Amino acid sequence: MGAATRGDEKRPEGGGYTATGPAADLVARLDAALEGEAYGDAFSRGRYATDASIYQIMPRAVVVPRTMADVEATLAIARAAGVPVLPRGGGTSQCGQTVNDAVVIDFTKHLNRILSVDTVNATAEVEPGLVLDHLNAALKQHGLWFPVDVSTASRATLGGMAANNSCGARSIRYGTMRDNVLGIDALLADGSRMDFGPVPQDLAGVNSPSPKHDLFRELLDLGQREAEEIKARFPDLMRRVGGYNIDALVPNGPANNLSHLLVGSEGTLAVSEKIKLQLAPLPKNKVLGICHFPSFYEAMDSARHLVTLGPTAVELIDRTMIELSRDIPLFRPIVDRFVRGEPEALLLVEFAEEDQDENLRRLQTLGDMMAALGFRWGDAGKKDGGVVEAIDPDFQKQIFGVRAQGLNIMMSMKAEGKPVSFVEDCAVRLEDLADYTQRLTEIFHKHGTTGTWYAHASVGTLHVRPVLNLRLDNDVKAMRAIAEEAFEMVREYRGSHSGEHGDGIVRSEFHREMFGDRMVKSFEWVKDRLDPDALLNPGKIVRPPKMDDRNLFRYPPDYKVPELRSVFDWAGYPGAGRGLQGAVEMCNNNGACRKIGDGVMCPSYRVTRNERDLVRGRANTLRLAISGQLGPEAMTADAMAETMKLCVSCKGCRRECPTGVDMAKMKIEVLAARAEKHGLSLRDRLIAKLPHYAPWAARFAGLMNLRDRLPGAAKLSETLLGLSAERRLPLWHSEPYRPDPGENEAAEVILFADTFNRYFEPDNLRAAETVLRRAGLKVGHALPENSTRPLCCGRTYLAAGLVEDAKAEMRRTIAAVKPMLERGGFVVGLEPSCLLTFRDEAPALLGDDWSVELGSRVLLFEEFIARKQEAGDFDLPLGSLAQNKALLHGHCHQKAFNAVTPVQQVLGKIPGLAVDLVESSCCGMAGAFGYQAETLEVSRAMGELSLLPAVRAADKDTIVVADGTSCRHQIADGSNREAVHVAVVLERASRAPESHELGMQ
Repeated sequence: MGAATRGDEKRPEGGGYTATGPAADLVARLDAALEGEAYGDAFSRGRYATDASIYQIMPRAVVVPRTMADVEATLAIARAAGVPVLPRGGGTSQCGQTVNDAVVIDFTKHLNRILSVDTVNATAEVEPGLVLDHLNAALKQHGLWFPVDVSTASRATLGGMAANNSCGARSIRYGTMRDNVLGIDALLADGSRMDFGPVPQDLAGVNSPSPKHDLFRELLDLGQREAEEIKARFPDLMRRVGGYNIDALVPNGPANNLSHLLVGSEGTLAVSEKIKLQLAPLPKNKVLGICHFPSFYEAMDSARHLVTLGPTAVELIDRTMIELSRDIPLFRPIVDRFVRGEPEALLLVEFAEEDQDENLRRLQTLGDMMAALGFRWGDAGKKDGGVVEAIDPDFQKQIFGVRAQGLNIMMSMKAEGKPVSFVEDCAVRLEDLADYTQRLTEIFHKHGTTGTWYAHASVGTLHVRPVLNLRLDNDVKAMRAIAEEAFEMVREYRGSHSGEHGDGIVRSEFHREMFGDRMVKSFEWVKDRLDPDALLNPGKIVRPPKMDDRNLFRYPPDYKVPELRSVFDWAGYPGAGRGLQGAVEMCNNNGACRKIGDGVMCPSYRVTRNERDLVRGRANTLRLAISGQLGPEAMTADAMAETMKLCVSCKGCRRECPTGVDMAKMKIEVLAARAEKHGLSLRDRLIAKLPHYAPWAARFAGLMNLRDRLPGAAKLSETLLGLSAERRLPLWHSEPYRPDPGENEAAEVILFADTFNRYFEPDNLRAAETVLRRAGLKVGHALPENSTRPLCCGRTYLAAGLVEDAKAEMRRTIAAVKPMLERGGFVVGLEPSCLLTFRDEAPALLGDDWSVELGSRVLLFEEFIARKQEAGDFDLPLGSLAQNKALLHGHCHQKAFNAVTPVQQVLGKIPGLAVDLVESSCCGMAGAFGYQAETLEVSRAMGELSLLPAVRAADKDTIVVADGTSCRHQIADGSNREAVHVAVVLERASRAPESHELGMQ
C-alpha cells in the first residue's frame, strides 16, 4: 500500500469510496506501485472531473505522486493498460485542458520544490507542481521574480503555466511563458527521460546514434521543411499560443530551444520533471494611472496611444466588472477608492522603471496624453474622463488584486446565464482593437446576448465572455455561431484565435480553419512522433472533439437536480432546494481557494493540500451529489461526511471566494441531512446540547472539571466520546455570569451573554458590562421570557445539524431582544461565532421572524464601541497599561464580516499601546473540531501555520488579544500563553486612576 501521512486522503471509507470493476484493478496496481496515493472511487474522481472551463469528464483514476518515480510508475501502468494519462497542476484551465478520460496525476501536493536558484545568472529550476506565488515569495529575498504574472498566481503551477504558455498582465514588458523558459527535463510517453533545451542545428554535442539525436534531428528537419508555411500561417503577434510552437523548430540563429515546443503543448507531448526559468530583477518602484473613459470604444481606441509611453501593463476593466465588484464586500471599498464617477471602461496603466522620478514623469505624461485625446474632468471642451493616480504601493496592490480576480468577479452573476469562455483570448493588433471589439459586440447582439470584457489591452488580448446559459440548446447553438463568426473575423485581422489560455477542447477544433490543413498535419506529426500511442492527454490540440459536444459539458443535456429539502433559504440563487443548487453551482473551479498566502480560506487545504479539503473540492462533490452523479444516497453517505470533515466553518470563503460560495452554510445542509437519516453520536449530542445542560453542569463545576485531573479520565473520554486525551477541556466556572434582571425598557444597549463566556469565562462578560457602564451607558440584558434557562444563539445545534433546535433557540432570543431592536437599540455580545449567527444564518433560517435589517443591529462589543467612538458618543477615559504592545488575532468570523478593524480601532485608543495584527488563517480549534481525537493533528497544524509561531515569538510583556473562545484555548494549548478578550483589556485601561497592571504572561 502507498504511504499514508497526516492529512492524506487515504482513510477507510464507505458510501462511494470503493472503486469497482476495471477501475478497482487499475487503482490496485497503482496503489501497490506508488509511494504516493491512488484513488478510484467516484467521490475522489469527481473532484478532478472539472477545471475552470465548461467541460466535465470523469477520470479513470487519480494519482497524487510523492516522487517522480511514482510518475514513471503511473505512466508504465497506464501504458500497459492502454489508459491515457493527464498531468495536472492547479486545475484552473479555462479551455478544458485539464479534464479527460484518463488517469489524472496531481503534481501540486508533493512535486512542488524549488530545486535551485542561480542569482548571478537570474535562473531557477523548479518542479512542475510549484505555485508561482510560492516561487516569487522565495525569490524576493534575492531581488528577483518570475515575471509571467498570471492573475491566478496564488494557485497556478509552473508546470501548468508552461503547458498553457501563460502570459500575464505584464507581457508587454516580459513576454510570454515561452520567452522565459530556458529548458525542460521531461518524461516521454514511453518512459524515457529527455532534456529539452537549446541545441545547434547540426546537433553538435548530442550523441549519435541515440533516440534523443534521432528525435531532435527529425524535429529540426520539420522546422526547416515547413519554415515558409509557418511564416505564412502563424500570425505575427506575441499572443499566439494556439497549436504547437513548431516555429521554435525553424532555423533561427546558432541554436533552437526545443523546450519551446513543449511550452504550450498542454501535457500532450511529454510530462515535465524539471523546468528551468529565466528570472528578472524585481521592480523596485511602480506607479499606476487609472484612466477613465466615457465609452468602451474610446478606451480601446486609446490603448494604441497609451502604450507608446512604455508602460509595463495596460489592463482593461469594463463597466460590468466595476458594478459586479461593488457587489462583493471584499472589493467594494477598494473600487470606491479608485473609480471616479460612472465610467464605461478603465485602463490601468502601470510604469515600473528603476527611477521613480521617471515613473512619476510618465504618469504626468499619461495625464497629458489623456487630455490630448480629449478626456479631462472639469474641462468644458473635453469629454468626462481622466486619470486617478495610485502611487502608494499598497493601493496599487489592492487595485491589481481586483483586476486579478476579473474572471471570478465576472462569474459572480447569480443567474443561470454566465459569461462563457470560448472566444475569450483572441488577439489582434492594437490598431484593430477598437473596431474588433465593436464588431464582436455586434455579433453578440445578433445572437441575443452581451459580453463582459477585461484584461490585456496592452497587447490586444481581451478576455471577452458572452453571457449564455449552456443548459439551453439555443444558447449552445448561439455559442457555436458566435465562435465561428468571431474566428472568421480574427482571420480577417490576421490575429490569433488563442492568445493566452491555450486550446484545450474549446479551441483546438478551429486550428484547421485558422492555420490550414498542412499546418494541422504538422501538428499531428509532432504529436505522433513524441506520443505514438496517444497516451498523453489525447484530444487536445490535435484530433479534438467538437467544442459544443454537450456530452462533455459540466451541464450535459440530461443534467438535472431534483427538488430537495434545504434548511436555508438561498435567496437570490436559482434552482432546487430554495436556491441551494444555484449557490453550489456558483463554484466555477477557478481555484481561488487554493491560495495559502493571505486571507483565511481554505485552512484545511493549507494543511493537507488535498483537493478534497478545499472549497472547490467540496463544492464539486456537492454538485455531483445533488445532481445524482454520485448515487442516490450521496448527500448522506460516509464519503460526503468525510468530504466535509475538515471544513472548520471558518466562513473565510464567505468573504474571500469571489463567486460567494459559502461552504460553512453548505456544510450545515449536509449535517442536517445526515443527522436526519443517521442520527447523532453521543459526543455530537453532548456538544450540541451544551447550552441546554450548562446551567446544571455549572452547579457541579468541580465534578465536571475532574476529567483533566483524575488519572485515566481523559483517556477514557477519548475512548468513549472521541475527545482527545491530549487536549484539556474548557474549565467550568463555579460562578457563571448571572446579571441582575433590571429593566430593559430604559436600556440603551442589551448585553447578550453567550454560553461559552457565561459558563467558562464569565469575567469577560463582567469586564464588558463594566466598560459599557463606565462609558455612561444604560445596559440591559437578554433574558428569557418564560424560562430560567439562559438564551442561546443556536450555534452548537447548527454545528451538529440540529437545525430545528437551533431555530427554536434563536426564536427564544429574538423574542427577548426584538422589542429593543425595533425601537432603535442594539444588542452587543462577545463571542463572534455566536453573535454573527444573527447576521448570517438567522435571516436565512427564520423567514419573516428575523430580517437582515434587524440582524445588522446585533453587534460585537468592539463594533459597537467603535461606532460610538466615531460618533463622538462614547465617553470612556483610558489610561496607559504596563504593557505597551498587543498582538491581535482575529477570529475567522470577525474576518468574514470585516470586523477585525474595530478591534484595532478600540485598542488604538489606549495611550501608548502598539497593536500588531497577526496575519493568520483559522486558529484551528474551531469549536469542537480541535478537541476531537480524529482531527487533533490537523487542528494543531492549522495553528502552526502562522498564529502559534507569532505568539511564541512575541515577548512576554506583549498582551495577546483574541476575541474567540476557541482561539484563546488554541493559543493556550499551543504556546502556553494566555490570550484575553478585548473587553478585558479595555476594562483594565479604564480603571483610571487605578493601576493598569494586567499581570499576564
